[in-house]
Amino acid sequence: MGRRLTVLLSAMGLKDRSILETLNITGDVIVINQTEQDSDETFREEDRIVRFISSTERGLSVSRNTALEAAREAEAELCVFCDNDCVYVKDYEKIITGAFDRHPESDILVFFIRRPERSEPVFRRERRMGRLSSMKIFSPEIAFRLKAVRDAGLSMDPLFGAGARFLMGEENIFLFDALRAGLKLTYIPVKIAELMKTESTWFQGYNEAFFKSRGAGYTRMSPRFNELLMLQFAIRKRSLYGGSGITVSDALRWMKEGKKEYEALYRR
Repeated sequence: MGRRLTVLLSAMGLKDRSILETLNITGDVIVINQTEQDSDETFREEDRIVRFISSTERGLSVSRNTALEAAREAEAELCVFCDNDCVYVKDYEKIITGAFDRHPESDILVFFIRRPERSEPVFRRERRMGRLSSMKIFSPEIAFRLKAVRDAGLSMDPLFGAGARFLMGEENIFLFDALRAGLKLTYIPVKIAELMKTESTWFQGYNEAFFKSRGAGYTRMSPRFNELLMLQFAIRKRSLYGGSGITVSDALRWMKEGKKEYEALYRR
């Protein structure tokens, strides 16, 4: 592909390419459209190249991994994950590529996307990120040097994410794996997009399935300290789930059940 930055868009049930205008994607893009048929088309437009892959496979992490492989085939340099509700700011390409130019030492840059639960950046200044800070991030905020990610053998864990066995946590697992592999992460407190107001495809409230998925995710992220992560989450978020009658003990019990479910799958 001709440009430095390639957007990796995961979507479902698209009928055409009109979503690219809706999301203000002006540069090169790889679209993974999970639908009822398989096809692979490339459109060379004046200002961008669009590869539109339709697939009958299911799962958000599966979609992102397909996009990663397509980006490798395209010899992309920089990539950013994208969902079908992320509307980019006008100069997102310059913002992202410029930040990578300023940070040649960094393999992954995390930007800010405004959304209902987060109206301000996680941090006010640019800073290196570690495991704890990476837990505050969600997938479309992640941009990366493709070669570094591929050399480290990184991909999304297909057991996690919308449409998978466990509902969430794929981006945090990805960042934990990156840190374990020695990649350098930097937070850039600059907005690159804003989420449209749509209903979540996976979040159905703080229920048993939610906590089981969270516990499984913490176990995948940290085999040694997962129960400490569960405890801090149960305490820190109790004001959010407590109103539905769920206690800290309930949350911890379900998260530990999720841990057991994941460990049983991992041992197979």
